[in-house]
Amino acid sequence: MIKLAIDAMGGDFAPEQIVKGVNIAIKEHNDLELVLYGRTDDIKKYLVPNERITIVDSPRVIDMGEHNPISEVRNNRDSSLVMSFRAVRDKEVDGVVTAGPTQCVIAAAHVHIGRIKGMKRCALCPTLPTFKETGTLMLDVGANTDIRPEHIAQYTQYANFYAQEVKGIKNPKIYLLNIGTEEGKGRELEQQTYELLKKLPINFCGNVESKEILTTDADIIVTDGFTGNVAMKAFEGTAKGMGSLLKKEIKSSLGGMIGYLFMRKNLKRFQNHFSADRVGGATLFGVDGTVIKAHGSSNADAFSNAITLAYKAVKGDVVNKMKEFIQTHPFEEVSNA
Repeated sequence: MIKLAIDAMGGDFAPEQIVKGVNIAIKEHNDLELVLYGRTDDIKKYLVPNERITIVDSPRVIDMGEHNPISEVRNNRDSSLVMSFRAVRDKEVDGVVTAGPTQCVIAAAHVHIGRIKGMKRCALCPTLPTFKETGTLMLDVGANTDIRPEHIAQYTQYANFYAQEVKGIKNPKIYLLNIGTEEGKGRELEQQTYELLKKLPINFCGNVESKEILTTDADIIVTDGFTGNVAMKAFEGTAKGMGSLLKKEIKSSLGGMIGYLFMRKNLKRFQNHFSADRVGGATLFGVDGTVIKAHGSSNADAFSNAITLAYKAVKGDVVNKMKEFIQTHPFEEVSNA
């Protein structure tokens, strides 16, 4: 039985959408137990009773606009976010899912769970719904806004391992997000990272521009957390805008409305393919435990998919495989090759 902690109070639409997502996920996996951390009375308003769901009362909630994350996660140990992360640390659960504020999630992971030994930095890694059937891994998208080239090179190495072992991609194609495709483009950070990536035993294919994220053949795109977060949100906004524009054009004429009757299934598949809800969340690489960060604006379907992402990570023993890989492939040895 896989057991996950759920921060029921994290997110813009918590606890309603979080708990409704729990109701969906528990039906989809018969070998799943969920422990919900949050205000009991608020949770019960939306929870469908199930013997595999328990509630742990957590009176405090960390605000989505919190500007001092380290202080917040250290001083509010009775908050739903912190209690759910401490459950992972104490091995009471196998992983945690939260839609709480990103920087507080990163801080809680560092303070209460800790990094895998040998991992210099953590990285948030979602799967972007690109034209590729398997999607494209992008990291980092928010864990580190100030980072050095060797940090990017290290988590690139482990993303390569993740793509092979978890997603089943042979020899993943890896690109560095940059302002141009030519070698030598970008800031000093990108230039130095490029040189390091060339030395790694990976299939590094060079630079990729943000305009090519949707259509690229990349399996993995790497960058710093600030650039990655901006690019990801621009990507999500563009995909959402495309859907809205398409709907508007269809409704603008009788011919469009008639055409819609014949194409609605195709259009629905198009909409679902590029929906951020389908992805569910981002994996926090480098933490000594399974941590999934769902989108702050997650609805029930999106949060249910985030739970499924955590479920698959635990079932695939991803963290232990990653730890074993890090121990047998120390980054210092590779970077000096």
